[in-house]
Amino acid sequence: MITEIVLFDLPKGMTREAVERNFRDSIPRWRANPDMLRKNMIYDLKSAKAGGVYTWNSVAEAKRWHDEEFRRRIRALFGSEPTYQYFETPVVVDNAAGKVVDETSGKRGAQAAE
Repeated sequence: MITEIVLFDLPKGMTREAVERNFRDSIPRWRANPDMLRKNMIYDLKSAKAGGVYTWNSVAEAKRWHDEEFRRRIRALFGSEPTYQYFETPVVVDNAAGKVVDETSGKRGAQAAE
């Protein structure tokens, strides 16, 4: 698995409500994505940055969904170009679901370890 961090600048004066509305409007598209495992939508009005923290099976999947169409949407909604960072993600502790996803040992979806 990999974690991808996508960040972009927010336009001057964009409100919290506008950022959250844009995020909520994108939910159906991300819910229908067969390759994405998880997405956290993030923003910080003080630094005027927003983006997403995604979990994918591979960098290739992340790049397939963050293509030119995705970049056009970000430019249209937020007026800036997104940047991308990728990290190997061998273990995810998901307390809300009560699971640990451990790619290395093949215990994907196993119950939380003690």
